[in-house]
Amino acid sequence: MASTMHCDIVSAEQSIFSGEVEMVVAAGTLGDLGIAPGHAPLITGLIPGPVRLILEGGEEEVFYVSGGYLEVQRGVATLLADTALRADDMDEAAALEAKADAERAIANQGAEFEYSSAAAQLAEASAQLRALRQLKKL
Repeated sequence: MASTMHCDIVSAEQSIFSGEVEMVVAAGTLGDLGIAPGHAPLITGLIPGPVRLILEGGEEEVFYVSGGYLEVQRGVATLLADTALRADDMDEAAALEAKADAERAIANQGAEFEYSSAAAQLAEASAQLRALRQLKKL
């Protein structure tokens, strides 16, 4: 069995990563997934959050995806997301501010309040912060 597989992370704007990895760790809609070479084929939804890639040699890279899909085929894992960013390219202060704004909007509901929009903003900001925290642990 091979010790690596090919992985692509693609956003609506560009290809974020393409290369050989030993493992992909992502948050699927039904729970966390660890994908290693030889994994059975699958397609699953992804929730907003961090994606960890363990590269050849054990080095790790962390990315943030806004949700999307993960497809695993023989020797290839592909992550398709509306938004995908390298965690070290993210702005922690902006994510904290977006989270605080969403929390204030939920706390101060007015006549023009859209709960679903504020909740989505809160979820995305929280997921970005999780990705940044995971990067700091490396």
